[in-house]
Amino acid sequence: MIFHASIPARDPERVAAVIAEIWGGQSFRFPPWPGARVAMAGDVRGSMVEVYPHTLPMAPGNGAGMARPHPDAAPRPYACFHLAIGTERSVEEILAIGRREGWRAVPCSRGGVFDVVELWLENGLMFEVLTPEMQHDYRRGVNLDMWRITREEEPMPA
Repeated sequence: MIFHASIPARDPERVAAVIAEIWGGQSFRFPPWPGARVAMAGDVRGSMVEVYPHTLPMAPGNGAGMARPHPDAAPRPYACFHLAIGTERSVEEILAIGRREGWRAVPCSRGGVFDVVELWLENGLMFEVLTPEMQHDYRRGVNLDMWRITREEEPMPA
């Protein structure tokens, strides 16, 4: 189970507020990290997304020290990292949030197994947002049996 994740953003306050809105939760300052915010779902699991300034990525601490900010003057605009999150909101509400923020938001199918709304935070980091109906399909289709088929070796290209 994932309890929380951290993501970069150009405007951590805005991004954390939108994530909290999608969840029906709240956003707060995140004092351990300069300029960071946190979006809390307010659920029983304590689901949370920490939102760090994109110019202050996380680096290993020195010796036994904890993770620390590592200034980066030229952060990348995209990453292969993404999150899938659930919401009680409708597809139309998520699309409206995307329009309001000026961020790409588009309904997509994941191979016919389940659907998502791709919400591109700041048009650079993708969150797959799943409505209650989408969450049902996700739980039904994404399981150990589905993934076991990937254990078969693929033929080598000629």
